[in-house]
Amino acid sequence: MNTWKIREIKPEDNQQVKELIRNVLVEMGVPKVGTAYEDKALDDMTQTYEGEKMVYMVVEENSRIIGSAGIAPLTGEEEKICELQKMYFLPEARGRGIGMEMITKCLDFAKKQGFEKCYIETLPYMENARKLYHKNGFEVIEKPLGNTGHYNCTVFMIKDL
Repeated sequence: MNTWKIREIKPEDNQQVKELIRNVLVEMGVPKVGTAYEDKALDDMTQTYEGEKMVYMVVEENSRIIGSAGIAPLTGEEEKICELQKMYFLPEARGRGIGMEMITKCLDFAKKQGFEKCYIETLPYMENARKLYHKNGFEVIEKPLGNTGHYNCTVFMIKDL
């Protein structure tokens, strides 16, 4: 039986989620500019994902947030393409099937919202993340879509829903 559960973010999760995302980015050696590290959205993820056709989920284990991910319309491509956003897991959450379950829940949500494709940006050296995306049907494309503002992310992937 799982000792963890995936649920929607609550206001009291905001600080833990912000720290989790920044800690994972630092661990991975990600630049602090041109990436999610500097996103203002991190200050209040609950409010950021309150809009239509968006959701942010967390993985909770023993009253602690160990992972998170969200779906939102891709800025500049709002109609048919969503973006899998800010998907990060602490080391203790990795290799346990949690990422696979999180992607499934996010993509199920996206389909229910009527999106036709899902887009993601990542970095070349985030190999485990890229493998997980590939296993879930994401394919690398040559150039970015939309306008995410993450100019340091250089791997672009998309999947038909």
